[in-house]
Amino acid sequence: MQSRRKLRFRLIVTFTLFGFCLSALFAAASLYVRAKVENQLINQSLEADLQQAVESKHLHPDEPLRFQLIEAWMWNDQTVYLAPLAWQGLKPGVYDMHGGSGGLPNQYKLVVARKYGIDAFLTYDTSRESLGKRQLITGLVAAVILFTLLSLAVGYWLSRRVMRPVTDLAQRLRAFRSGHKLEPLAPHFAEDEVGELAAALDDYAQRQSALIQRDREFNADVSHELRTPLAVIASTTELLMATPDLPEKLQTRLQRIGRAVRQSTELTQALLLLSRAEKSGPVDGETTDVAKVAAEVIDTHRPDVGRKSIELRAVVEAPVTVEAPSSVVAVALGNLVGNACKYTQEGEVVVRVQAGRVRVEDTGQGIKAEDAERLFQRGVRGEGETVKGAGLGLAIVRRLCELYGWRVSLAPRAERGTVATLDFGGEAGTGDGDAET
Repeated sequence: MQSRRKLRFRLIVTFTLFGFCLSALFAAASLYVRAKVENQLINQSLEADLQQAVESKHLHPDEPLRFQLIEAWMWNDQTVYLAPLAWQGLKPGVYDMHGGSGGLPNQYKLVVARKYGIDAFLTYDTSRESLGKRQLITGLVAAVILFTLLSLAVGYWLSRRVMRPVTDLAQRLRAFRSGHKLEPLAPHFAEDEVGELAAALDDYAQRQSALIQRDREFNADVSHELRTPLAVIASTTELLMATPDLPEKLQTRLQRIGRAVRQSTELTQALLLLSRAEKSGPVDGETTDVAKVAAEVIDTHRPDVGRKSIELRAVVEAPVTVEAPSSVVAVALGNLVGNACKYTQEGEVVVRVQAGRVRVEDTGQGIKAEDAERLFQRGVRGEGETVKGAGLGLAIVRRLCELYGWRVSLAPRAERGTVATLDFGGEAGTGDGDAET
């Protein structure tokens, strides 16, 4: 898992930990080397001192032994029993002894030498060493703390200098995200890694701006060019339907053409709004009756049911109005109803207009709960061998909802099928009523 801390904070912590570990390692190494070297020097000195004392005692048995920091005892083979019991069986060498019986210190070094029939013992009080060791440890701990604080201060200072270009770049990008116009970034930075990053962002921003501009121009041109043929088809259809004594079968087909033209016109207007990323409709402040649009959508999709044994109906539990073009509501609701009709082979498709929302319930094959969100991605279609499509309908619905602050969701029904919910949120106005079509 990546850290969510700021980069500067992580840099300070890293530098401080590095300083602490380095100083702690140095302190531990100093203690080890000091103890090792001191122990070797003391042992060698004590052994040499005792050997010299034995030689002196052998050559001058009547001269007294003189030591300042150590004490020595010498017995011959017949009187060695006078030595402490713990010493008597020891071989020549240096030993670390504990226990203060018989006037001996609590901790001391014992040097044993046996030569010329003399059993010599020399003791060295190490309590002074313990005190010095504690003082050394205290000093090293203080040094570690001092170096850690120094590392913290240096890390804080270095982080400000090192992170200043990155912070400046982040602030400029944050200002752009807040709605300000993005100015070229590269001129504000040196020709280093941050400058290369700024230049890359400038290049990326230019290419994205050009791509968005081309996309908007293309959508606007297509929408504009499609309006004329659609208007011609609509007017021609109306003229044909006005023909007297028109056969009923032909009249039904002309009505279907008219609905398709209206649906295409609504889709063209919705796509034009998406390309502009604007919420304004053909008429500013237009209010749409959702129940009326739901009835029109159902009427449009009745021919899509074909020979399937499906009942397609709308239930108005609470009239809803939204401040949005009717074309936008028709496209969003039409895609949800169209999907329900595609994936339902038998049963019913019910459009329920409720307080602040519309629910499209079907008795089709249903969806998996874990796949609900994935179906709103472009190019993703539901499972079904007989169903064809590009997988763009739900993606368009999601984009329209994001533009107007609505919410759309899919969920499996408890019995069978799928429930699609179009929630208008705070933009919807409701009234009282209950009707069915």
